[in-house]
Amino acid sequence: MRRVTVRGVIIKNGKLFAQRLNKRDGGVRDYWCTPGGGLDNGESLHDGLVREMVEETGVTPQIGRLLFVQQYADDKREYLEFFFEITNTDDYEQIDLESTSHGVIEIAEHGFIDPGVENVLPKNLQSIDFTQPLSDRVHITNYL
Repeated sequence: MRRVTVRGVIIKNGKLFAQRLNKRDGGVRDYWCTPGGGLDNGESLHDGLVREMVEETGVTPQIGRLLFVQQYADDKREYLEFFFEITNTDDYEQIDLESTSHGVIEIAEHGFIDPGVENVLPKNLQSIDFTQPLSDRVHITNYL
């Protein structure tokens, strides 16, 4: 079974907007990730990204170009993730999780971080120099 997910990449002053998610057991995950999540049946990539980001941040994203695609699998399923540039970066400076439908439940911490020093998934986000313009080329990472 394949799960398709979409994620927003928000960059400001060389930092990446990311979040640490709550675990189901009440703890907090030990890594950061970009906002987003799984598509509903029949949902487009853009519609799914808007829905997920509004649910988690309360902010409607302005979606830019596709930056990269990642494909991987675990014991249960295969994942196909699409990462899009989000261009309204200033709107993510002040997030009120209380005003979201999922933020308080799912997100333990959020903000602009330095991915070079934090544990960020996917790992390739740790090696990108966000102080430089991102390449126009779509990068595809396959871990199958």
